[in-house]
Amino acid sequence: MSKDDPEINLAVVGYGYWGTNLVRNFEELPCANLQAVVEPDPGKCQRVQQRYRGLRTVSALEDILDDSSIDAVAIATPVDTHFDLAMAALNAGKHVWIEKPMTETSEQARQLVEVAKRRKLTLFVDHTFLYTSAIRKMQEIVAHGDFGKIYYYDSTRVNLGLFQHDVNVISDLAVHDFSILDFILPERPIAVSASGTTHFPGMPENLAFVSLFYESGTIAHTNVSWLAPVKVRQILLGGANKMIVYDDMAPSEKVKVYDCGVSFTSDPREIYQRLVGYRTGDMWAPKLELTEALRVAGEHFVDCIRTGETPITDGALGLRVVELIEAATTSMKRRGETVEIKTGEKARDSIR
Repeated sequence: MSKDDPEINLAVVGYGYWGTNLVRNFEELPCANLQAVVEPDPGKCQRVQQRYRGLRTVSALEDILDDSSIDAVAIATPVDTHFDLAMAALNAGKHVWIEKPMTETSEQARQLVEVAKRRKLTLFVDHTFLYTSAIRKMQEIVAHGDFGKIYYYDSTRVNLGLFQHDVNVISDLAVHDFSILDFILPERPIAVSASGTTHFPGMPENLAFVSLFYESGTIAHTNVSWLAPVKVRQILLGGANKMIVYDDMAPSEKVKVYDCGVSFTSDPREIYQRLVGYRTGDMWAPKLELTEALRVAGEHFVDCIRTGETPITDGALGLRVVELIEAATTSMKRRGETVEIKTGEKARDSIR
């Protein structure tokens, strides 16, 4: 960032669980100027003013949209409010940061993408995991070429709570895996099968098992739950030549790369001696940056506003993730029936 770069003025909408993190990060970013927090709860506004002296609080989004000095808004509110708030901000000429999942429906997401593109505004979806050094390192290893064909992705993402009233566990937890897979794999899924249930009448599903199928034969599976006695955040990524274990709860060495694989032979001269061969080698843990992912995401958002660059987690990615959530939820409602989903090319065509 140059001292001559224009200052980006921001407002955060919502001072709840995640909104507090956004306010803290944008307040600390040297490349941004946080000017206001939109929050209808007087008690929360008081907490903002006590912690951040001089930071303006307003109760309605309209007060921000009418302020020409505000360049961008970050929306951290319940998902059922995302579409209306984001559309109002885009129509007011504001760049938009929006929490995951982007919207309740893919049609809403598609409309936001189209408006942002037409008005030449940055639409950023906060899939924060894509800004962690661990996931970036995994993507780099896979893209390097010697990882080999990707056989499987297996994720466990469970904990005790927090129970959501407005979204099911797929929208709350599996959404992370959907964005990670979109980032790491060179292809898009073609079908999904999901099973899940709720153990409390009138509440969204609190446990689910989701499988994604790919044209190449790669399969991805995620186990998500709000009913586990421990918090687990682990991913296994298996390739022909290497395998990766990612444990987000580990205090160090969160990513471990294993130089191992499996080979098959169809040579009749060898088939009776060894049909399957196993290769094992060293394990190494790459060095990871310690910068908070949300700070990296904030800097990227501001840079994209300045340069016009497309964000890594743009509206198109947000749309693809919502489409996956819809397909997986449909499958879950049908007790695991396989549901076809749009390929990457079709998804991109739909927003051109």
